[in-house]
Amino acid sequence: MSSPEDEALARAAVDALTGQLALAPKPGLPDPRDLGARATRKDHCSLRWSAKALAPGLAAMAAAARRTGEPSPQLRAELGAIGRCTEHSVGLAGGGHRGALWALGLLVAAAALDPAARSEDVTATAKKIAAHRDRRAPRRPSRGSSVSAKYGAAGARGEARAGFPHVRRALAALAASRTAGSAEAEARLDALLTVMSTLQDTELLYTAGPLGLRHVQAGARGVLEAGGTATDAGREALLVLDADLHARAWSPRGSAGLLAGALFVDALAVSVSSRARAA
Repeated sequence: MSSPEDEALARAAVDALTGQLALAPKPGLPDPRDLGARATRKDHCSLRWSAKALAPGLAAMAAAARRTGEPSPQLRAELGAIGRCTEHSVGLAGGGHRGALWALGLLVAAAALDPAARSEDVTATAKKIAAHRDRRAPRRPSRGSSVSAKYGAAGARGEARAGFPHVRRALAALAASRTAGSAEAEARLDALLTVMSTLQDTELLYTAGPLGLRHVQAGARGVLEAGGTATDAGREALLVLDADLHARAWSPRGSAGLLAGALFVDALAVSVSSRARAA
């Protein structure tokens, strides 16, 4: 049975995901401009609707973490079982968000284990949970794991086991852009591009291969080197990259999921800070 605290964590995670979805333009990714005309992508409204279907599963993950009390093999197994059930529910609601569910589920569980944790502590605890093998997981390899094995990419599992380095990079980019005076949407887009510039996105490796991945990484770096999305040159470079990736049907979905994770951890940090001031 989930508590109000568990449900609050789940809502924060869903808000982070819908906040990521609301950004535009996102290179190669669905955004509010997308009315479903691109046949190879789920439209923005469908993704927003299905994101809400994550909430019960995420609340259950938080409850499992509070009940278990430590980042143990038992907790890892429970999170895996809840995650597979949640994937089924999300599929009925329109699908999508598999990578985001993996990242957000681990981060929600880590936050539930220590409600007063700082950002770096949340990712460190998530790393401890992910280090355990899920012995109940299906034996057949997923597309992501097959691509990881083929190209030697870390993939979603490797990212978690390393303590979400790209979530931490996105958090640093958010802080830097805000300090520089960027609007919140611009700071979030800069954080997305920061992740895209270095992440070995298995979705891109599957659809575009290593050369395509490097093309996307170089394009993201180009926007940042032009001054980021708060500048005219950076904004122009972003629009060019967006048009290019949509034309090629290349979608950096792994980067989008990790940005959602970063926005969740960022919201936690604000909440912890507010509670500390109130005390």
